[in-house]
Amino acid sequence: MIAHEQIATVLDHPVYDTEGKKIGDAKHVFVDDATGRPAWVTVKTGLFGTSESFVPIKDASMVDDHLEVPYPKDRVKDAPHVDVDGGGHLDASEEQRLYEYYGIAWDEAWQRANQPGEEGWAHGTAGTAGMAGTAGTAGMAGTAGMRDRDGDGLGARDRERARADTSVGDDAMTRSEEEMHVGTERVETGRVRLRKYVVTEEVQQTVPVRHEEVRLEREPITDANREQALSGPEISEAEHEMILHEERPVVETRTVPVERVGLRADEVTEEETITGQVRKERIDVEADDATEMAEDPDRKRGH
Repeated sequence: MIAHEQIATVLDHPVYDTEGKKIGDAKHVFVDDATGRPAWVTVKTGLFGTSESFVPIKDASMVDDHLEVPYPKDRVKDAPHVDVDGGGHLDASEEQRLYEYYGIAWDEAWQRANQPGEEGWAHGTAGTAGMAGTAGTAGMAGTAGMRDRDGDGLGARDRERARADTSVGDDAMTRSEEEMHVGTERVETGRVRLRKYVVTEEVQQTVPVRHEEVRLEREPITDANREQALSGPEISEAEHEMILHEERPVVETRTVPVERVGLRADEVTEEETITGQVRKERIDVEADDATEMAEDPDRKRGH
């Protein structure tokens, strides 16, 4: 459980879920009206932290430099939306809706708060006399607002700031404003794969082929061949056979490497303009008509 003095340690620190995944950064801590104990923490989620989700802080714990909550990341991100800027306070319906979403029994939680001993942390505080639906539920039903025990509308940060103001003097107050800090986060946008497959193509190529053909040759009997021509019998039957040849195309395929193909990611830097809203406090001076005030020369110059 997070104690009141740990609020400063929680704010603006990372928040992790039960599996060690980062959900976002802690933005606000909402305290119980009746006890002043931390009850809820809002976590900045989404791209550039544009959304805030409520998480019960009762079973959370600080580990090193971050806050661990007993809920998965997706459950926290999908929590019911509550307008944290609408007065800085949770009303009864908003808190009961959050209790139901996180599976926390509303009546059982209030009964445990009123048990004897250490578990009954609501004893002796305002709003502990009644149950849900009665006038006494002010300490529980609308409890987790950014208020102190007197319900004066001050949150954890506001109370610390108020203490700082009183140390300066009752005639001074601190003016604060929000600053917008823009960061980047690395997200997966797509995947590219190399896949090799085999296709069959028809290839045509012309090659010369040779073949043998029979040609009949006749030559007259001359003195040069007379002896060879009369070497056989005068009258006989004879047969002579000749083998013919031809060339035919033969196809043979060989596998040879032709190129290498790979993937490489190049980083490209682009400029993007981010528009956000920040709140600033303004201090006005109200005085009676008869009261004369000297204006600060720095104010005239726009400081």
